[in-house]
Amino acid sequence: MIGTSVGFVLDVVELRLIGCRHSRRARGTPLVGQHGSLALQDSEIKFQREPTMRIFQNSGISPSYRARLAGLVAGVRGFEPQKEVFLNDRYGAAHILLPMHAGSPEAFFTNGDDESLQRAWALENGLGEDASLADILLAQIEHHKTDIFYNLDPFRYDASFLRRLPGHVKRKIAWRAAPGRIDFSGYDLVVCNFQSMRKLWEEQGARTAHFFPAHDPELDAVAANRNRDIDVLFFGGYSRHHQRRRQILEAVASLSSRRRVVFHLDLSRYTPLAETPLGWFGPLRAVRRPRTIRSVSAPPVFGRAMYAELGRAKVVVNASIDMAGPDRGNMRCFETMGAGALLISDSGNYPAPMRDGETMVVYEQPQDALDRIEQQLDSGSWDEIGRAGNRAIREEYSKKRQFERFLELV
Repeated sequence: MIGTSVGFVLDVVELRLIGCRHSRRARGTPLVGQHGSLALQDSEIKFQREPTMRIFQNSGISPSYRARLAGLVAGVRGFEPQKEVFLNDRYGAAHILLPMHAGSPEAFFTNGDDESLQRAWALENGLGEDASLADILLAQIEHHKTDIFYNLDPFRYDASFLRRLPGHVKRKIAWRAAPGRIDFSGYDLVVCNFQSMRKLWEEQGARTAHFFPAHDPELDAVAANRNRDIDVLFFGGYSRHHQRRRQILEAVASLSSRRRVVFHLDLSRYTPLAETPLGWFGPLRAVRRPRTIRSVSAPPVFGRAMYAELGRAKVVVNASIDMAGPDRGNMRCFETMGAGALLISDSGNYPAPMRDGETMVVYEQPQDALDRIEQQLDSGSWDEIGRAGNRAIREEYSKKRQFERFLELV
């Protein structure tokens, strides 16, 4: 049982999940854990006078997203204003816990690898310009008096960082759903929604538990639009780790002569060189796009720009990376179904709400993907299944349920 401090509420307040950036709450509203009582309703949280816990969530941003984020925060000064810009863009929203978006005073969120954001906090709190990002993150945890440290970036902040944490941090939890060797010693728990990944971490000595992404309620407005002008959409990475994906995308791109097909590709840094004569032979061929794929390619999109594209798409194709195990249900699945598009994804072990032919569609081989896309578009059944997918994700993977599960874990 973790130690808790006592917080008080002047009166009961309701915090709406939808449009939470416009929600209202009383100052001093506590975040209550399993050792108190948190009454989470379908569309509200009711906070009562109970013991509280202080949760710190650290995340990170991909190199490809940095340019967009830099543009969004240009001219924005201060840690809190920059953080709000990021949270409002909904990047990685499926993994961000409900209190972080809600602005609970007992919750603290940051991206520990965001130099601009972290330097803003350091400046406001008297840290020197020579402070490292790790030093700043540690100072934030000390300042926040964190009880629970939830880290989405354990590759950067591994066991060596945990050894520096102050004694008031009672529980350390990491999310990791991608292969690779990480030192998880010092973490009380490593969580994800892939059983094969959990088994891998357990073989490395970690204690694991099932946890999952959540539906972003901001996507419900996107899902409501059924007048969609993109027949087939894909967005994701394209690198040497995506050779099977390349085969699938090449097959799907052949539809472009009779369908509107758009691929927002996050390219390998070697792709521009690979698409010169130097890439005709040798290892660069692995990241060279076939002409059919190049003809439907567009720059990568993130955050609300990605949501906007999802709202235009009838069908979204998903294809796992080559290193993926048998488990399926990555964040792309949650985003696609949450946006009301038809998810067509490769076969594997999916969570129960993702049902072939009912809430999404599964394919086996590249030609099979092509056939299933054509069938759904010709029959118009993409619309019905897309709506069903939105309902399933909204009901089974709400932010409410995600946070309830998190409280069970701590």
